[in-house]
Amino acid sequence: MASVEEDFPRGGTAKKSTESKIVVQRAEVDNLFQSNEKAETKKRKGAVKDDGKTPKKFKTDIGKKDGLTLNKAVKCVEILHIKNVKEGMLMLGCVKEVTDFEVTVGLPCGLQGFLSINYICDSYAKLLSEQLDSADTEEICSLPHLFYPGMVIRCVVARLDIAKGGSLSIQLSINPKLVNKAHSSSSLKAGMVLSGCVESVEDHGYIVDIGISGTKAFLPKKPLTDIHSSSEELKVGQYLTPHVEEVKNEGRVVRLSVSPLSIAQACIDPAQGWNLTNLLPGLLVKATIKKVTKHGLLLDFLSSFSGHVDFLHMEPYKASSYVEGAEVHACVLYVEPSTRLIGLSLRSYLVQPGAVVEHSPAGGDRIGEVVKDCKMTSMHFTSGAVLELPGKTLAFVHRNHLKESNAPANENRVMAMSEHTCRILDFSPMDQIHFASLRGSVITRPFFRYHDIKVGQVVEGTVSVLLNHGMMVHLSDHIKGLVPRTHLSDILLKNPEKKFTEGMKIKCRVLSVDVETKKLYLTRKKALIDSSLPLFLSYEDTRPGRVSHGYIVCIKDFGCIVRFYNNVKGLVPLRELSSEPITSPEEIFYVGQVVKTKVLQCDPDKAKMVLSFKAAVEGDTEEAAKPQIDCEVGQRMEARVVKKSLKGLEVAILPDEFRALLPTMHLSDHMSICPLLWETLKEGDSISNLVCCSKNKQNITVTKKPTVKWSLEEGVVAKDFSEITVGMQLIGWIKNMMSYGVFVEFPYGLVGLSPKSAMTDKFISDATTAFQMGQTVIAKVTNLDEEKQRFLVTLKISEVMSPEGSAQTRLINGLQERKTLTDMLATRDNSDLRQQLAALSVGEKLKLTVDTVAASGATFKSDNLIGASVTATKYQVMGVNLTQGQKVTAVVLHADILSSCVHVSVLPKLVAKKKSLTEGSKYTGMVQHVDKDFAAISLDDTAQMTVIQTTSHLNEICRSESEKLRAGMSLAVEVIEPSCQEIQGLPLVAWTRSVPNRQRAASETQSGTKGYRFGDIVKGKVKTVKPTSIQVTLDDGGTGSVHVSEVLELSAVLQGTFPTSSVKVGSAVTARVIGGREANSHRFLPFSHPKYAYTIAELTLVPSKLDKKKDFKPHTAKERLQSYKVGKEIACFVSKFHPEKKSLEVTTDPGVTGTVELLAMITDPKDAGHPEKLYKLGSAVLAKVVEVSSSPQRFVLSLTGVHKLEEGSVTLGMVTSVQPQVGLHVKLPFGSTGIVSVTDLADAYKPNPLDRFSKDQLHRFSLLSYENGRWLLSLRPSRLNSEQAKPAKDPEVLSLDNLQEGQIIRGYVKSVGEQGVFIRLSGSITGRAQLQQSTTYFVKNHEVLSKHLPPNTLLTVKILSIDKEEELVNLSLLPVDTGKPDVLPESLGLPLRLVGEEKKKHDLLKKKTKRALSESEKKQAEAEVPKKKKKNKKGKTDDSDSGVEVYFREEEDKEDEENPKSDSVKQVTQSSAGPTRLQVAAGFSWDVGLSSLKPASAVQEGDSSDGEDQEGSVKPQKKSRHELEQEKKAAEKALVQREVELMDPSLRPQDAAAFERLLLASPNSSLLWLQYMAHHLQATQIEQARAVAERALKTISFREEQEKLNVWVALLNLENMYGTEESLKKVFERALQFCEPMPVYQQLADIYAKSDKIKEAESLYKTMVKRFRQNKAVWLSYGTFLLQQGQSEAANALLQRALKSLPSKESVDVIAKFAQLEFRYGDAEKGRTMFDKVLTSYPKRTDLWSVFIDLMVKHGTQKDVRALFDRVIHLSVAVKKIKFFFKRYLEYEKKHGTPQSIQAVKEKAMEFVEARGTEAAS
Repeated sequence: MASVEEDFPRGGTAKKSTESKIVVQRAEVDNLFQSNEKAETKKRKGAVKDDGKTPKKFKTDIGKKDGLTLNKAVKCVEILHIKNVKEGMLMLGCVKEVTDFEVTVGLPCGLQGFLSINYICDSYAKLLSEQLDSADTEEICSLPHLFYPGMVIRCVVARLDIAKGGSLSIQLSINPKLVNKAHSSSSLKAGMVLSGCVESVEDHGYIVDIGISGTKAFLPKKPLTDIHSSSEELKVGQYLTPHVEEVKNEGRVVRLSVSPLSIAQACIDPAQGWNLTNLLPGLLVKATIKKVTKHGLLLDFLSSFSGHVDFLHMEPYKASSYVEGAEVHACVLYVEPSTRLIGLSLRSYLVQPGAVVEHSPAGGDRIGEVVKDCKMTSMHFTSGAVLELPGKTLAFVHRNHLKESNAPANENRVMAMSEHTCRILDFSPMDQIHFASLRGSVITRPFFRYHDIKVGQVVEGTVSVLLNHGMMVHLSDHIKGLVPRTHLSDILLKNPEKKFTEGMKIKCRVLSVDVETKKLYLTRKKALIDSSLPLFLSYEDTRPGRVSHGYIVCIKDFGCIVRFYNNVKGLVPLRELSSEPITSPEEIFYVGQVVKTKVLQCDPDKAKMVLSFKAAVEGDTEEAAKPQIDCEVGQRMEARVVKKSLKGLEVAILPDEFRALLPTMHLSDHMSICPLLWETLKEGDSISNLVCCSKNKQNITVTKKPTVKWSLEEGVVAKDFSEITVGMQLIGWIKNMMSYGVFVEFPYGLVGLSPKSAMTDKFISDATTAFQMGQTVIAKVTNLDEEKQRFLVTLKISEVMSPEGSAQTRLINGLQERKTLTDMLATRDNSDLRQQLAALSVGEKLKLTVDTVAASGATFKSDNLIGASVTATKYQVMGVNLTQGQKVTAVVLHADILSSCVHVSVLPKLVAKKKSLTEGSKYTGMVQHVDKDFAAISLDDTAQMTVIQTTSHLNEICRSESEKLRAGMSLAVEVIEPSCQEIQGLPLVAWTRSVPNRQRAASETQSGTKGYRFGDIVKGKVKTVKPTSIQVTLDDGGTGSVHVSEVLELSAVLQGTFPTSSVKVGSAVTARVIGGREANSHRFLPFSHPKYAYTIAELTLVPSKLDKKKDFKPHTAKERLQSYKVGKEIACFVSKFHPEKKSLEVTTDPGVTGTVELLAMITDPKDAGHPEKLYKLGSAVLAKVVEVSSSPQRFVLSLTGVHKLEEGSVTLGMVTSVQPQVGLHVKLPFGSTGIVSVTDLADAYKPNPLDRFSKDQLHRFSLLSYENGRWLLSLRPSRLNSEQAKPAKDPEVLSLDNLQEGQIIRGYVKSVGEQGVFIRLSGSITGRAQLQQSTTYFVKNHEVLSKHLPPNTLLTVKILSIDKEEELVNLSLLPVDTGKPDVLPESLGLPLRLVGEEKKKHDLLKKKTKRALSESEKKQAEAEVPKKKKKNKKGKTDDSDSGVEVYFREEEDKEDEENPKSDSVKQVTQSSAGPTRLQVAAGFSWDVGLSSLKPASAVQEGDSSDGEDQEGSVKPQKKSRHELEQEKKAAEKALVQREVELMDPSLRPQDAAAFERLLLASPNSSLLWLQYMAHHLQATQIEQARAVAERALKTISFREEQEKLNVWVALLNLENMYGTEESLKKVFERALQFCEPMPVYQQLADIYAKSDKIKEAESLYKTMVKRFRQNKAVWLSYGTFLLQQGQSEAANALLQRALKSLPSKESVDVIAKFAQLEFRYGDAEKGRTMFDKVLTSYPKRTDLWSVFIDLMVKHGTQKDVRALFDRVIHLSVAVKKIKFFFKRYLEYEKKHGTPQSIQAVKEKAMEFVEARGTEAAS
């Protein structure tokens, strides 16, 4: 029992001493998990003590006893590389960083691992899963509570992951089951120090998981005496390294301790059974040094185990004490079980007791810092190198970081460098040393850590991945940022994947950066990136009055919230949103919108700010931008370096000190010199000879490129886009390289694109590697896009021309730049060696002593060049026997001042005496040494040396290794200058390769002086003569071209002559070069610089230009154009006629072409057919300038002698359209337009005046006046030819003064409305005849008149009155006034309008007749009206109608009331059958009002026909009693009838009030709403009808979809009939939003089809079949439409498309439907064929057979029908179906056949029954 209690202490009687121990112990355990590491260090202290006590004799015992296979010592000590890390490897690590889910652990040798939350221990993982499954479990401890930076842990490599970039990621575990895997319960011994994790918390202690199955480890809670420790309890999952105090029950129960005493006594004791398989990191051992090497130590420990200590883990100040045989204390760093590799450390912070591992360096955080002037103290070839930083701090450079990733290793060269620049990458806590990199790419990287990124900075990155919430962008390998979805563009992108692709380079601006959480937010909004306003990075930046750009993040009713950078935000109240009042901001603004705001109030302490949009727009900013110093592009200047940045140098222009940027790539034309100059120049240095190459609002850019400076000084530039012309040649530089081509930038900020195909003459696979960034190039413009302001250029060497001698100039400039560089370096350091090296020149002889001789070459010493490395390659010592110490003479090939290296040659032919050279002589050159852009060559056996460029042309692309110049290569060389002082007296030469790969053009090699320059006098023979040019073969074999304008003096050229005909083929001519033409396209080149040479010369034969004495200057096309003024008469030559445009091209100069339109070419319409016959090619013509401009280039001329239109003149014009309402629309010369009114078409008016005119007709027009941007024209002969014209029958009415009252005049109907008939009397004067003055007949409304008086009807009118103030003319059309027949025909049967006495008599007679009317007749009349109503109700609407069925009744005229019989109804029907806009579908009397209780007779007497009350004069007669009773009965009857009418739903209301009443009862009835609309339409109240429709849409319940659709269709009909195309489109778009789209589309298509708008219908159907391609009905509907239009072929094509789009199961039905449509609307034979094909494939589809039979019966012959029936009855289908077909066959024969045919069918039926037997009988 006692033993059980000991094993499982659960309380009970316990000794007091034990209790006191528990208290002490707990305090120490708690202390272990604080920020110090006392428990760990005390353990080590004990271990060291114990090492001292280990008896020596034990070594031999263990060796004999165990007989272990010992591990071999390593051959070479090296650090642990990540490639050697394997799964299962045990390591000692130090916690660097702790997050909620992961711990970053620093491992030995600078490695880094990651400990995930699920790799702690099993019990912690179980707690995590419980926490996820249920919310009720106890709160678990997060990783920051369990681990702290600086904590030392034992861990095992759980797995190796491959990260996205291909690098390895080490995933660690501290799970005791993996760390202590090699231990078992039997191997546990007291005194061992193991790692474990708390598994559970018990009453008196903790169960600790030590990873050994079958063993329970218990840690009692013992009080500790350490007063500094806290009393916090251990948590589940907490990591421990406890000491085994006692092992019981054969290892099944273990008692642990973490007391300082027990850990101090713990050490690695051989008796504990440690071996190579179970050795753990962190253990202290006593070891003996076996061997000392340069790179580390080999140790023996535990008698015969081998381990190694790399140089990083040797104590630096104890290096001398490490000798073989010495005993040391070491700590196990890592153990690799498979290879038995053991790494140890001797560093004091791991070995000495009480030492702490610092997780951060003592000198502060220096990660990412670039450190200069570092010295390399040691090089370990397999591991890396150690640097000493300024301040004696050491740093380690891994061997991979001694070089670029793709460069070959060259440790010796790195070691030889005296000083280094490095970037600190990281701090390794296990090695207590910084890790650094010497890679240039790493050092120059702008962003190494998140700390380097500044908010508001514009950065460039690469698109990594597109997510739903945004886009990840990588700024460098380890720095990535998120561009939120709203920040991808200025507007919200629906499909960002179409704009952004993975790997795309983009520019962003930093919104915010959180260094701690490594969260970076970027924006792609162009408005924010390009903003030049101050940035609000904090609330301190936001003082009132400042203006900045922000973006809206939230829109509320009270205003908008705008955010800036670093989460700075403010509110824009409602009143400050705009100067206009805004009630709902969400309708005006949107989230993500970039806005310009002005600060009104700000409180930085409370982080609050009030902003304004209104003030930002209205007012100016508080801080006006600094005035920009005016600096012209092309201006020379001097500057002082202010700051060096990665992009280049920030300079201050002297003397004004304003800032500019000198990019690194602009330091030289030679790209290899640019970075060297950047390195050499220091802040404060002065730079001369700079030229401003571009400027904008933000900055000024200057250049030092000599070629670009030359182009700016010589004027070979375009200042803006308008100056660029095709063929122009410009000097620029490579700005950006993309896969599809390169962007070339030019001075003044112009940028052109050179596509991949136009970059080089030979094929290139990768456009991004062809050129170097910043490379100077010559580009020629090939294409211009005026609209988008873009242009394309070619960089092909064969297509561009270099200025003469440009290659030599470039060489001189490059060598002078190199000389300046060396002189600067020599004087700056004040070093004798550098000054001596700077004085050396190529070809100089030196006296040297041989130092070493090897297979790769030789090295030399020189008394004068002490400290320099003098070398010669094996090629430079070939054939010369050298011995060490020998004195030799050598020739200098190249002196590198930076590396202090001199390259020499001892070849006899170079050391010999130099021979003199002559200009123009040719030699074979041999390349002796190549240094980037330059090479040293020797010339044959002359012993002469010189320097050449390795590229012969600016546009040369980066060559492959095989194509580059290399030592030993032969070249063909021609001497240009034997001794050129500008290159230190060396010969200046031109060169080509001896065996060229391809034929090089002269412009490419720059070796010859071929070509023709501007101003040269040449001689030759005429080769060919063409109308517009002459080809000349020059005496030197070249070719030239003479333009037609350069043959004779312009003063000698006569109109109509052909100048080129004066020159004969074969004649000798003397000419002068005025330019050149392109070799391939023969276009004239629009530049003529004296230094350019042309392959094909442009010549002049004009005698005055051949005189050399006279000043002969080139004139650009722009200058020529500027010399031409509008209206000037100039001589031109016809060069081309364009038949399609009917325009003429004329030329005045080789580079200037003008156009002449048809109307400015001819004066007689008869010449319009073939105007080219008037103007022969090459003929001279006199033209007047109409319009001239140089940007954009436009030159318009006229050959008619007129250059502008003037009032009163006559001109030719073309009819563009004929419009009845207006007249003729006419196109006039020189871009003008005009209008001819119908009254100005002739002097004598004719009916249908516009019929004789059509589009594109040419006529002569008289210009009357110019109003509102167009001319008013006349075709009257009296205007066109006033002398010959006859007197006008219908004279012009120019003003109201020409008219008199009573005058009879003719005019054309303009329109007919409610106000009367409007008649056009002239173009500006319109008269009106009221309806009463229009016809003698009584018309109820104007529509009767409008039908009989269409626009432009010729009428004779009489002027009744003229109101000059109001400009009104009242007219009469009545026959009594005009003497002409009435405008309405008598056949209409309309009643006459009564006037005067006749009217009074008529009214009196009417009264009497009404009183005498009998009761029976009244009944008859009453009975007949409804009958007529019913009959009319059956009528349907016309196709041309509005589509809304209308039930209404026109008000009855008084004539109807007078004769209330059937004939009166007929009269109503007849009068209403006129040209009304809506068909009348019913007629019912609603005359009687509810308030009217008079008898029917009284009601009928109410109104007279003309609306006047004539009853006042008639005296009332006294009525008899019988009459009073009759009246009473009649009133009662009328009342009853009224009630019945109100209750009858089939009767239609007549006024708006009645409709409103009915709509209250049935608000969802679309029929009622449509009737209401029709009621308004009948009265032509279009707007009221629209309003009713809108009300209906709002009122009808949303569930009533069909009812709503009916209203939408009615509204579409209404807009189609009365609206515009735009209004119809708007209604259609709205209908699509609120209804199912498919029915809406179908209805509109039907509307279009019915109203004969075929094009619109077809366009809509095309949209439908795209949008609803899965809907069978759409295809069928479209097919029906096409067949109805007779487009059978189109319908067939549509069927094929339908079959592809629809599911295959629908195919049969679709074909069958199309076949039916063919029967109905198309070709019945074709339909039959289609059915045959389908039924052949699907014979069992009896439904289709039935349809086929029906169609054939209707459309086929009897023979075809019988043949079809015979086919059907023989089908192999169910008997029931065959019986059905027999039945139909019989019915058909009974109807159409004979008794014999009927009998034949019956016999066939009998045969079928017999054949099928019982099955058929049943």
